Amino acid sequence: MSSYPNSPALSHNLLLSITEQMKLPLVQIARQAELAQMGLGSDFSSIRTLAENGIQLIDGYSLGLQLANMHNYELAPESVSVSSVLYEADQQLRALARLYNVEIELNICGRFEPVLAHKHGLQAAIVGLASALIEALPSQAEGKQTKLQLATHRCRYGIVAGVYADLPNLSSDTLKRGRKLYGNSRQPLVTISHTPGAGIFVADTIFRAMQLKLHISRHHRLYGLGVVLQPSSQLAMI
Repeated sequence: MSSYPNSPALSHNLLLSITEQMKLPLVQIARQAELAQMGLGSDFSSIRTLAENGIQLIDGYSLGLQLANMHNYELAPESVSVSSVLYEADQQLRALARLYNVEIELNICGRFEPVLAHKHGLQAAIVGLASALIEALPSQAEGKQTKLQLATHRCRYGIVAGVYADLPNLSSDTLKRGRKLYGNSRQPLVTISHTPGAGIFVADTIFRAMQLKLHISRHHRLYGLGVVLQPSSQLAMI
């Protein structure tokens, strides 16, 4: 097992990143509550969406720690449908995307055999990645609606699951610097986001606990973050 998620310093940095990430939605929720108290009306749907997104982020952090502390036999991967995981993640993300004026697209071209993964871990990681990019995209689009793809495709190393958008500034160097800065900077991914982007680092922790690697990926001229998964050979032979 990788020692990364169990490192006290890195776990502390991740917690600091999440704490920083949670400040903005909590301030927004507080302001909406003040408006309601003053009788000026309040957007309760946005309050609910922000609260649910914060809960998902915390749940992802908790899951990452749990997975990191599991023994190999407890973390045995199962056969998982990537298409199903992406569909469920899409349903989780719809309300947040509407709040940020981002359109989500599912890009599942063709049929893919099941892969070996921890289903809840994979879904939580995809939701974390997508949430971070949803928050980042409006500042890149100058007020126009932007699109985010949840996609799966085949590469020579396996089957890729990832999130993609028109983010040409997203590069391997961006992710590398972000890994060094998160927890110590309010904008560790400054070239693509004005937020802490904690969802990306939560996903990174989950993937590492699953012995997978988050990497920069390109798909259909879009830039994104993805993970390569291995097909379930047992089911593929049936």
